[in-house]
Amino acid sequence: MVMRKIFIGRILFFLAFAGIANLTASCSSISDLSPSGLTTSSTPPSARPDIAKRFYTLGVGDKLKVTVFGEDNLSGEFDVGARGMVSLPLVGDIQAKGLSLPQFRAQMAERLSSGYLKDPRITVEVLNYRGFFVHGEVRSGGEFKYKTGLKIRDAIAMAGGFSYRANEGYFYLMREGFSTPSKVSFPNNMAVLPGDNIRIPERFF
Repeated sequence: MVMRKIFIGRILFFLAFAGIANLTASCSSISDLSPSGLTTSSTPPSARPDIAKRFYTLGVGDKLKVTVFGEDNLSGEFDVGARGMVSLPLVGDIQAKGLSLPQFRAQMAERLSSGYLKDPRITVEVLNYRGFFVHGEVRSGGEFKYKTGLKIRDAIAMAGGFSYRANEGYFYLMREGFSTPSKVSFPNNMAVLPGDNIRIPERFF
């Protein structure tokens, strides 16, 4: 009889312990979730595979040279304005922000074909790219002029290099076309794109 009571007591103790452990785990998981069920962590995600493959798209501040063959009055140099549009003769404003050069050229050709020219031949090239930004733990952060072929290491050098407090293990990259910054590890040979926002974090030890 005594052995039976001891055995039953041990079973009840085990069940009570298991219940407390499950309750603790449930509470822990609830505390990590927002009301919508999404994690509330403010740490940006690690670099997404597609961010390094992001191709150049037009943006505010770019200056374009547009040539319409045989139509000098439609050709010239044009800026992408604050609304992301390019104002062209005859056709008016055309959306440019977020488009690649081939996409912009195709859109312009479509507009000119609608009652202006039968078979427009158009070339578009970028004369001046919009700048990029480097800030955080660098010696001389700010906006810098973009040059073709720039790499992340070149951008940091243009900003004076790392400060003594810099965390040289990773950086944050905010790239147009993405809604949140990506955490990217060093060393890295990623190309810089116009409009990039590069932040070097502070180390805490």
